[in-house]
Amino acid sequence: NITGLSTLAPEISGKRLELVKEIVPGLARVAVLASSTTPGNAQALKETELAARTLGVQLHYLEVRGAKDIDPAFRAATKGRADALLVLQSPIFINERTQLAELAVKNRVPTIYDRREFVDDGGLVCYGTNYTDLSHRAATYVDKILKGAKPGDLPVEQPTKFELVINLKAAKQ
Repeated sequence: NITGLSTLAPEISGKRLELVKEIVPGLARVAVLASSTTPGNAQALKETELAARTLGVQLHYLEVRGAKDIDPAFRAATKGRADALLVLQSPIFINERTQLAELAVKNRVPTIYDRREFVDDGGLVCYGTNYTDLSHRAATYVDKILKGAKPGDLPVEQPTKFELVINLKAAKQ
């Protein structure tokens, strides 16, 4: 019997693609960096594919299973003439966020991420769960449990607040 707050919101990956389409005029090809072993990425990719069909955008899926796969993935994206890059959620990417941001700037590929930390480390734009709000909501759960609520009776909640963060320095580059 567990409860808590989920950080998974695969349906917003389609919204990320819409945002990239607004940022990059004439967007036709988008490389998607993802790890098939990350929970929720299969659904996020499906949502991205639905949005791509609606927006008339071609996707190029690039599997990243470890840090060593990031540089080759960028080379494949640039070789495939990707107009932009969409990075799905993965612990690999969180750990290598500075490298991802640097490669995006170096290769001049507009990139959208799922977390603010990527933008803080030099990335262009993120749209995703507001983790500050999630932390505040977690405190509410702790309070309820300490007051006697059974964890199994409390629902697992999805994120309700999202944030869009743009790095103006990266945008000018």
